[in-house]
Amino acid sequence: MAETVLTNTGLDRFLELLDGTPERRDPVFTRAAEAVLGLLSLRGADRGTGVPEPTPGLVRQLLMEDLPTFVYAPPGELAAYPAVLGALAARFDGGRGERVVAVVAEAGPDFERAMNDPGNLTWHRWYASLLRSCGADLGDPEDVRRRLAALDGAPLPDGVHRADLMGRTALADVLLAEALTRAYVRDAEAPPPTGPLLTDHAVATGIGQVAAALQDRWTAAGLAEQLAGPYARFAPGPDAFPHLVLADALLDEHLDYYGDSATPVPPPPAVETGAGPGAVEADADVLIAAVEELAEEEFEPYGGEAPHLLYVVYQRGCFAESVARKAAEYEDWTVDPALEDLPVAVPAEAPAEYATPPVPELVRLLGTAELDEADRARLEGPAGELAATVDRLAVTGLVFRSGDAFGLTPRGAGVVRYLLGVRGVAAPDAAQAATWSAPVVVAAAEGWPAGVAARVLADWLRARGDSAEAWSALLAALGTVHAGTTEAAAVRGLFAVLDSASAPADALRGALRDPVIGAYALQALRDRDEPADAIQVGTSARALYVLDSLPGKKGPLESRRTAFDEAAASWPGGSAALVRAMTAADRHEAQRVLTPLGIAMP
Repeated sequence: MAETVLTNTGLDRFLELLDGTPERRDPVFTRAAEAVLGLLSLRGADRGTGVPEPTPGLVRQLLMEDLPTFVYAPPGELAAYPAVLGALAARFDGGRGERVVAVVAEAGPDFERAMNDPGNLTWHRWYASLLRSCGADLGDPEDVRRRLAALDGAPLPDGVHRADLMGRTALADVLLAEALTRAYVRDAEAPPPTGPLLTDHAVATGIGQVAAALQDRWTAAGLAEQLAGPYARFAPGPDAFPHLVLADALLDEHLDYYGDSATPVPPPPAVETGAGPGAVEADADVLIAAVEELAEEEFEPYGGEAPHLLYVVYQRGCFAESVARKAAEYEDWTVDPALEDLPVAVPAEAPAEYATPPVPELVRLLGTAELDEADRARLEGPAGELAATVDRLAVTGLVFRSGDAFGLTPRGAGVVRYLLGVRGVAAPDAAQAATWSAPVVVAAAEGWPAGVAARVLADWLRARGDSAEAWSALLAALGTVHAGTTEAAAVRGLFAVLDSASAPADALRGALRDPVIGAYALQALRDRDEPADAIQVGTSARALYVLDSLPGKKGPLESRRTAFDEAAASWPGGSAALVRAMTAADRHEAQRVLTPLGIAMP
């Protein structure tokens, strides 16, 4: 195989050194060698000996980044790439070759996973795999062109969207163009004795042309030309996905809330997608059109808040939100944090014109008892303006408003989930969340509103038949997830959202010895008049139960201190012993609750 795209990669010399070996006669090995030597040379490997010298760093980059980005190889041919590296390393004496072989052995399993990971697919790698599956000769451009027509509308791998392939392809194009440009400049500044990788003529035709030729050699012959020409609709570019602007805005919202795209948002209770593979994209385009319209001046002051409104409703597990409550937050009114996620009833029928809820309902929504009709009148303007923003979104059919309640329709939930997913946010559906392990679902639920956590944990238990084993696993996770951190108290708090009245008694009795939630289990058994051995509950579990029962930072300081003194009066050893036990069990929460009471930490 001649070096027809990159010159002086050492391919011909490398193959000559293998004359007489089975590898020299193996076309799979030869194809792998062209890609491996070409990529090593592009990345700056020393070609002074006539072949590029692999280094541990270059080999890791090749196996974990470059090959999974640029090269298609079916599973049965993946072994050829480490084999090429092994044969290449054998050309270098001393410890250099041994170090490379060690890296290849270490990275081998991760390399295979990366090559088979749908998340690493580009349009070219994806269509090359489809062409091979239907029997195409990937080295014959005519066969590739002829068979490509039959792939219109081919389903994507599970969990992969067209926007994912577009984004990965755009990134691969940039990376390859940068690598080619750097290689040309490097050779021009310090001409290697073996000659340049790129001729002046090749560069004159354009780096893009060279990159396309390499893509063809590394995936399927003629594929790049077809996807850029007559079959461009098979591989749409960024212009086909205007809704990704909204996806970026939703990613920003998620990072503001959680700080990490891997932290999952709650699964919606119901998700609908339209018919056909492009339905969710079409809905997303409709939604971004509405969002961009709302960003215009006539929709101030809340039109620009559309992405936030969409995200915050989804983050609530798609429970309906209150227009009045959100307007009060925007106007910097005091809203009781405990009521921020309070579900809002959705009336079956309501007038189309928005009306601010009556004072008693505002008190319930905001948690501010001093509200009166004058306050309601002050909120009418902002709430009405916010309702107008919501109503514009509702025209899409993806958002609804009924009275004061607004939220996402099941189809809207599907669109927001899609938009979050294409930007790498963990956005499971209900079925996926039900498959998680107990520690994973507990860790996720800790950051969700209580009502959402209750629904998802109940679904998780129900998926396992509400068995004693499932309950035991979940209760154990409440005591181990985020242990020793500032989130440990919130994890324990999830016990309150569980339907412990329906928990198998054996699971609760089995948790009595748990050093974290043992006292919670004891109280649940007592509430059901079930027999329970209180002696099994340890000091740390009892101290945590008392600590979590204290009013924390809510209420007058005197009443909070009185609550502690009453608990300490019945604790063996008094207040000093109780403080020591609380601190030993959860220092973070003890300090948060006790320090404002003037209690010194041991």
